[in-house]
Amino acid sequence: MSASPKKFVYGIFNDDEVVLNAIGSLRKKGLKVKDVISPFPIHGLDNELGLDRTRISICAFLYGMTGMSLALLMIWYMNIFDWPMDIGGKPSYAFYKNLPAFIPVTFESTVLCAAHGMVITFLLRSKLLPGVEPNVIHPRMADDHFVMAIQIKDDSEIANVEAQLKSAGAVEFINK
Repeated sequence: MSASPKKFVYGIFNDDEVVLNAIGSLRKKGLKVKDVISPFPIHGLDNELGLDRTRISICAFLYGMTGMSLALLMIWYMNIFDWPMDIGGKPSYAFYKNLPAFIPVTFESTVLCAAHGMVITFLLRSKLLPGVEPNVIHPRMADDHFVMAIQIKDDSEIANVEAQLKSAGAVEFINK
């Protein structure tokens, strides 16, 4: 017994304020607003959709700690363990005495790993991978239009949903 694929009616809007105000009114009418695709961030959209706070900051912290740990390990290995040298009177037998000179290297490695880790995590979570065809609902959804996804149970609801979307300010409809 397999689950039936989810069906959506997509309402296309041409104003960010209209789409933001439409979410609440459509939810009051009993429609399931699942997502809004926008070409730019809309302030308050997360609250209207009821989305939880993102956890990418936790990932960024972990990636940064990994970068810092790798930088400190590299500094210890190169300067203390593998090839200790007396340069400028700095002692080569104690890690903590050399650490202040390598704070910039440690910081840059932390930032490098955190930034690259967040980008890779975002691409994996968003399924924006090479070779994967993006789900383009409307050709102008990344330009100046806003797409609202309304989940429906069956095709008999399409006419009712389209009428409610039109009254909320949608200019076009797409059924998938």
